[in-house]
Amino acid sequence: MALQPWRTGNIIRIENETRDTRRYWIQVPELDDFSFQPGQFVTLDLPIHEKPNKRWRSYSIASWPDGTNTFELIIVLDKKGAGTNYLFENAQVGTSLTFRGPQGVFTLKEPLDKEIFFICTGTGIAPFRSMAHYIHNQAMPNKGVNLIFGCRTKETLLYYTEMKELQEKMSGFRYIPVLSRETWEGRTGYVHPVYEELCADKRPASFFLCGWKGMIDEAKQRIMDMGYDRKDIHVEIYG
Repeated sequence: MALQPWRTGNIIRIENETRDTRRYWIQVPELDDFSFQPGQFVTLDLPIHEKPNKRWRSYSIASWPDGTNTFELIIVLDKKGAGTNYLFENAQVGTSLTFRGPQGVFTLKEPLDKEIFFICTGTGIAPFRSMAHYIHNQAMPNKGVNLIFGCRTKETLLYYTEMKELQEKMSGFRYIPVLSRETWEGRTGYVHPVYEELCADKRPASFFLCGWKGMIDEAKQRIMDMGYDRKDIHVEIYG
């Protein structure tokens, strides 16, 4: 895959998704169409250090290809992180950002001939939001799509209303949010028992994992313990 050039993007919109998570819409004026595959990411070069490799921060694209030159990122504040502190404290509508992308191979592989399980925590939902909408918008034939999303509390569920609405209009799409620190009307605990229950019959499945390394390591082991092959598991690690 050819290395993409560094480009300039302008922030055209910012919204608070939760108390410490923001959505950023970035427009690329030199392009008419910012083309990418759902699941890919961009790397921002932020003015936070003299050394280039200490300025780079990568984020999955949370939007889906729509023929425009704008894409969305969703970013959670890490109070100890120079990158997110810069974005939360300094970036505003009109701020220009240097970025490279799209990059990455954490993407859908056609045909979608197995049931898909998107398993994520926190902002790890970003690539799966992109993929789910793309599957729906393109009317891609599939065997079913499950989004299993783990958070601590309902307040921290990203894109909650949107995913509920997508479940209503997208045939075969199942959205299963799971809360670990709060009792509510939905699932509680962690993401692992959910996919273990759904795949107890060892149905043909492809597993996509995105989030913190601890969750991914445990999920990979559990999925293989269920009898699935390593090639059925696709991974994008945060942090």
